[in-house]
Amino acid sequence: QVQLVEYGGGLVQPGGSLGLSCAASGSIFRPNAMGWYRQAPGKQRELVATMNNNYRTNYHDSVKGRFTISRDNAKNMVFLQMNSLKPEDTAVYYCNLDETRRIYWGQGTQVTVSS
Repeated sequence: QVQLVEYGGGLVQPGGSLGLSCAASGSIFRPNAMGWYRQAPGKQRELVATMNNNYRTNYHDSVKGRFTISRDNAKNMVFLQMNSLKPEDTAVYYCNLDETRRIYWGQGTQVTVSS
C-alpha cells in the first residue's frame, strides 16, 4: 500500500513564499511521476507541477516562473517551492504519485494567500 504524506502549507501574504513537501512510502514502482495538484473552492482539481524520474517537468502556465518543483528519487519525495504567491493560488494542494497503472493522492494541505 502506497501512502503520501504532505508537509507545509499555511497562511502567507501576497508576494510571499511557501514550501511544500511530500513523502511517498510503500511499494513504489518506476517509472513514475510525482507532483502537485490543487483545488480551489468551487473549482476542479488542476495540475500545478509534475516531475518524472528523469526530472522532466510540467507546469501550469499560471505558476511558471514562480513555482519550482523538485524531487529526491532515492527518498521518494517531491517538493514545491512557491514564490510570489497570489490570492488566486489559494487552494488545497494535493501530492500525486502517478505510476501510470495506478495513481495515488495525499490527503491535501491548505495554502491560503491573503493579507
